[in-house]
Amino acid sequence: MDSLSPLFYFAPLWLLFELGQLVIGERYLGIKQIERGTDPRERGPGELVAFLWSAGLLLYWVWMALMLSQPIGRPQVAAMLGLSVLGFSIRSVCGLKWVLVTMTFEGAIRIGMLLSLGMVAWRRL
Repeated sequence: MDSLSPLFYFAPLWLLFELGQLVIGERYLGIKQIERGTDPRERGPGELVAFLWSAGLLLYWVWMALMLSQPIGRPQVAAMLGLSVLGFSIRSVCGLKWVLVTMTFEGAIRIGMLLSLGMVAWRRL
């Protein structure tokens, strides 16, 4: 029986992070903001929230890059990385109304990949 890398034990943390991103994304870029006609980029989150969110994203990318070196779960992590790049490229060119849709769809797929990664790791224990 192969032992799992300690990197796998961070997957539940990133699952919570993804759920948090959906909540924060809805709060700052939600339907109510769009209906009011306010541009959330003008108001934005506070400095602490922005720092924690950015640091979390950076650590998340580092974790995904490190996970590519693992033989188990490589397809899920590659899909998450590819989806993140694709989502960013779509969000950078679409209108404000579609940014929320893109972020939600992207987050849902990454959550599915994290759940799949967790199931693969669970079977290895």
